[in-house]
Amino acid sequence: MTNNRYGFTFKAAVIAASAVFALNLSVNAVATEPTLDSIHFLIPGGAGGGWDGTARGTGEALTKAGIVKTTSFENMSGGGGGKAIGYLIENAKSNAGTLMVNSTPIVIRSLTKVFPQNFRDLTMVAGTIGDYAAFIVNRNSPYTTFNELLEDFKKNPRKIAIGGGSVPGGMDHLVAAMAFEAAGEDPTQVKYIAYDAGGKAMAALLSGEIAVLSTGLSEAIALAEAGEIRILASTASERVPAVPDVQTLKEQGVNAEFVNWRGFFAAPNLPEAQRQQYIQALGAMYKTPEWEAVRARNGWVNIYNAGDDFTAFLEQQEKVIGDLMRKLGFL
Repeated sequence: MTNNRYGFTFKAAVIAASAVFALNLSVNAVATEPTLDSIHFLIPGGAGGGWDGTARGTGEALTKAGIVKTTSFENMSGGGGGKAIGYLIENAKSNAGTLMVNSTPIVIRSLTKVFPQNFRDLTMVAGTIGDYAAFIVNRNSPYTTFNELLEDFKKNPRKIAIGGGSVPGGMDHLVAAMAFEAAGEDPTQVKYIAYDAGGKAMAALLSGEIAVLSTGLSEAIALAEAGEIRILASTASERVPAVPDVQTLKEQGVNAEFVNWRGFFAAPNLPEAQRQQYIQALGAMYKTPEWEAVRARNGWVNIYNAGDDFTAFLEQQEKVIGDLMRKLGFL
């Protein structure tokens, strides 16, 4: 089995986040469940991606549980997520009722200067879930396992186009590089094709434009169940109940794990009282069967960091990922 010298760092960050989740949830459990009139969700990518699924799934749980009366959704692709971030900052006064979904890429893309802003320019509300990564192929692919893909990669890595819904050096690229490095290969040889959103990357896979897609596991489950794609491996530490037949990388001899957090940000200078309303609403959501149905359906992991704990978690991840990207030559 090949060791991934970076896997422990990611795993440690997830464990720390889970500990904060347990603490915050115990506090929220004794609070009265709040009710908000509305939340508008801003999604920095197109339909069908991980951000889209997270925002819509969260909105579904909040409304069905009666915590929020109405929710609305707006997809704003562009600039690797930077267009939506810039919009929220520039129009802060008129967007107090908006929550923007984001994830690990907001840290990665600010490090690589894809956009000039970073998470500190926004109001940090809460990290809510984790999603494992996955390597998938379309149903006509000759590959049935990650090891079969690895054998061809060893022969000629530049012949295998691996796509992702993020920029070069972004999260999907980083996960692919991490996996092949853990398998003993040169991560800089990964032929990565970038798309502006997860939905566009998935379309490229289905059309045969790319051979493999590095993506979030939750984005692949429905298409796998429909027989449109095949999941070669997940980056979970053990098999995920939502897809029990999918092997992990570790089962295939590649000692790499990764969990991508997702969470919500508000416009800068949001009043603290309003931030607390959002935090309480999301915390209350965790206790509902409506949320559990959404979470289980998508194979997500509950990781809850609220308010200042969310800020501290992001600052730690910025350091961890920055160090990793420098080691892999992406910075």
